[in-house]
Amino acid sequence: GSSPSFPSAKTRRIGEKGASKVVGEVWRIGDVKISRIVEIEATGGMPRILTDARREKVVAIRWLYPHFADEEGRMRGAIHALLVETPDMSILVDTCIGNDKERSVPAWNHLQTGFLNDLKSAGKGREEIDRVLCTHLHTDHVGWNTMWTGSEWVPTFPNARYLYGAKEFNFWRENAEDGQAQVMQDSVLPVWDAGLVDLVEQDAEICPGITLIPSPGHTPGHASVLIESAGQSALITGDVLHHPVQMAHPEWSSSPDVDRPQAVQTRKTMYNRFADGPTLIIGTHFATPTAGYIKKDGDAWRLEV
Repeated sequence: GSSPSFPSAKTRRIGEKGASKVVGEVWRIGDVKISRIVEIEATGGMPRILTDARREKVVAIRWLYPHFADEEGRMRGAIHALLVETPDMSILVDTCIGNDKERSVPAWNHLQTGFLNDLKSAGKGREEIDRVLCTHLHTDHVGWNTMWTGSEWVPTFPNARYLYGAKEFNFWRENAEDGQAQVMQDSVLPVWDAGLVDLVEQDAEICPGITLIPSPGHTPGHASVLIESAGQSALITGDVLHHPVQMAHPEWSSSPDVDRPQAVQTRKTMYNRFADGPTLIIGTHFATPTAGYIKKDGDAWRLEV
């Protein structure tokens, strides 16, 4: 197939300290439009997640610079949702951290962002979303599932069916502790209680051309999202990897991975499947530019943007 069109990103300045906010990364895959809705983009938050990725090791991987690491080896990352618009359906994949949530990570605690306005700027109000699809049920993938009314958590997208992996949902319903228990209470179960959840298998077809691929390891029921239209394709990774450095080092685990050997195997399987092919890889935590192509690189892989 022909190559997907690449994003055009505009930067506007926001915030007291002139932090820049990226808006307008959009990709077209055949008849499908994918828009990135950024909640947070930052340098320096990754070492907590990728404890093996020490700066002196990162700086040696030259292809990470300038997009994914700075000249000192500090990694860049992001938290964003992806609005996937097919000719018939608007699907929001992963819903970030959310506003007003009590979280143990200080930078994520009681956020106040313009996420819903940014979604509207990308073309959809919250009432216009048909499906909310969560690759898994961690805190930074389900936050905007609900919003605070002042007295309770209610579904943010009242006209959507929310798609949770059956294995994922059942695992956390039985095994959630501490922070994850809180996430279930404020961001996952209120939607279930409202009767808006459909539990799906890890390889479910969401609609024609949009299919889940099982990608376990980070969580037991984790799934990635394959988008195919008019001879073009894209993959939304979810947390198979958190940063492109894990293409150079698939053995570097993410600290929240529940099954590290499985997560390493899933990464290698995914890279082998898509390396040197036409599928655009859209990283769920990649900083701008958020998408590229996996290339074989000796015994490992790299991301070409």
